[in-house]
Amino acid sequence: MSCKRIYKVIFNNQGNVYEIYARQVSQGSMYAFIEVSEIIFGERSKLVLDPAEEKLKTEFNGVECTFIPLHAVIRIDQVEKEGLNKVTVHEGKNSVTPFPLPYPPTGGKRE
Repeated sequence: MSCKRIYKVIFNNQGNVYEIYARQVSQGSMYAFIEVSEIIFGERSKLVLDPAEEKLKTEFNGVECTFIPLHAVIRIDQVEKEGLNKVTVHEGKNSVTPFPLPYPPTGGKRE
């Protein structure tokens, strides 16, 4: 019996908190990004449609792999089974997202 891993990835995106389930999560080939692929959508029941999950399914339609900035990731969990993909509005007190600072060139000093 093969064990298929399922990951729950929670991250910030444009003032919203996304919660998605995927079969593969890894450190991407692009520096400071997490690579998420094989996103799972409604495989538990094809009869019941959830509008929030349908919106996410439309947003990620045709996406083989998505790269999430490391600073946007809130949490990644390995779970036994998938749940509902969802987007919620960020309700935190501090709704200002810090602007990312550029890294100095290799061997250079930041002034």
